[in-house]
Amino acid sequence: MHVHAHPDDESSKGAASTARYVAEGVDVLVVTCTGGERGSILNPAMDRPEVLANLADIRRQEMDRAREILGIDQAWLGFVDSGFPDRDNPEPLPDDCFAATPLEDAAAPLVKVMREFKPHVVTTYDENGGYPHPDHIMCHKVTIAAWEAAGDPDAYPEAGDPWQPLKLYYHHSFHRERTKALHDEMVRRGLESPYADRLKDWKPDPAHAARVTTRVPCGDYFAVRDKALLAHATQIDPNGAWFACPHEAHVAAWPTEDFELARSLVESPVPEDDLFAGIRTPVASTGGADGRGAAESCGASD
Repeated sequence: MHVHAHPDDESSKGAASTARYVAEGVDVLVVTCTGGERGSILNPAMDRPEVLANLADIRRQEMDRAREILGIDQAWLGFVDSGFPDRDNPEPLPDDCFAATPLEDAAAPLVKVMREFKPHVVTTYDENGGYPHPDHIMCHKVTIAAWEAAGDPDAYPEAGDPWQPLKLYYHHSFHRERTKALHDEMVRRGLESPYADRLKDWKPDPAHAARVTTRVPCGDYFAVRDKALLAHATQIDPNGAWFACPHEAHVAAWPTEDFELARSLVESPVPEDDLFAGIRTPVASTGGADGRGAAESCGASD
């Protein structure tokens, strides 16, 4: 289960590893907390009045296309986008938005979905939201609250029978180490790097780099990730910096997607190369009525 703030986040964060696991037979559910109603149009080709007027419906249609490309299931929690405040002149959050919802209320629908889908692995953002959008930070808080409540029979009894996921990860795709590797690969190929200016003021942060515990090899699925990204036409400019690096440069420079193991109820020494490390074998060893054990079910809920 991947818990994301807005439609398009599932395609920009962890989509290649998602495509890999889907190809291996894993059932993957993306939970999208908001509809992205207050988002901006980031692709100049889509920046038209009729698109802005129907942005909520269009973003749902884009999510449907990305879902089909990735081969996942997807659920909307139904909260309203909080918008990204002006950092210089911040205004109070809208009363109806996701980030202004009391945490106990915001976690309730996620607990229900978690108990229905029964994931073994859950991913979301770290305490900083990956970047300081209020919906991303709230997404982190809600996922932690749901993780802690889902297996507790006394919490949200109306949300179904308890289910405890086994591992919780944070996405760490956009870190300096990866960006520097992409920049160096572009330079090596004699191409202009879109990351040169960004790296000038981006100082190394060994503490943050050390948080990455898990690198999932998924370079073979970068093309699927890119196709899913392009499905979000209002948010992704095909002529923008994201696609300035050739596919081959991405694979050569950094063929993994990176995560931080934040919570685990199984033995799984780090570093890892699999979100299901420590889950598949122990569950398989428990056996079952048909002699196969629970290995398939264990490896089939992300």
